[in-house]
Parts: sequence; C-alpha cells; structure tokens
Amino acid sequence: MIGIIKRIFVWWHSATFGTSLTLWRRGARFVGEDEQGNKYYEEGKSPSFSDGRRRRWVVYHGVAEASRVPPDWHGWLHHIWDEPPTVVPLPRKKFERQHLPNMTGTPLAYRPIGSLTRVDEGRKVDQDYEAWSPEEA
Repeated sequence: MIGIIKRIFVWWHSATFGTSLTLWRRGARFVGEDEQGNKYYEEGKSPSFSDGRRRRWVVYHGVAEASRVPPDWHGWLHHIWDEPPTVVPLPRKKFERQHLPNMTGTPLAYRPIGSLTRVDEGRKVDQDYEAWSPEEA
C-alpha cells in the first residue's frame, strides 16, 4: 500500500504513477540502463516530432537530478546520435574520468581550504593571508 502512495506522490524518487501511465500509453519500449540504475525509454508508436524523431525518457533510480545522466545517454536523449549506448557505446579516451553527478549541496560537495563548511579544518586559513588595513594603504 505504501508503495502505491509513494509512486503517486513522490515524484523526486523514481517514476510516478503518471509517468508509468504515459510510458505505457505511448507504447514506450525499454532501451537500456546506465551504471547508476537510471532506465531509458523510447516511444514505440508513431513519431512525436515532424522530422520523424521519437520521444525519449529517463526514469531516475533514486533522486531525480539531471546531472546524474552520463554523457553518452545524454547525447542519445537529445537525439545527438540515433543508436543508444547499449548498441553503440561511446568511445572513451584514456584521459577521461568516470562521470560524476553534480555534488553541490550535498556532503560530498567541494569545499576549498578556508571554507566555513569544511569539516577537517573549521575556520583555519592559510598562513599567507593578511587582512587589509586602510592605514597601510
């Protein structure tokens, strides 16, 4: 029972009942899943756009945050390439890092030295800092 209520009202934690209904009504077919568990769908019935393209969706696994979509799936969602990464994987260069979502506002966010929110140092600032004084100017 709680799962049904959660699917109806909790839009930020995976697909809601309305999203599932839309995917079913449009005959969306499952295309693939990324490393984070996000699922990707493409419209199965007639094309949605005048140029013949079909509508594409992502159903997030967990928090619905757009920066959690990896670059290869982002390109597929926005019709940059036709084939999904499950069929034609995006070639990776050896210098490329693994995709990370935006961590701003989370405990994993970057906090520079001297930041008030930095846990390990608190309010300590580097020794090369000198406060400005108007008398010395």
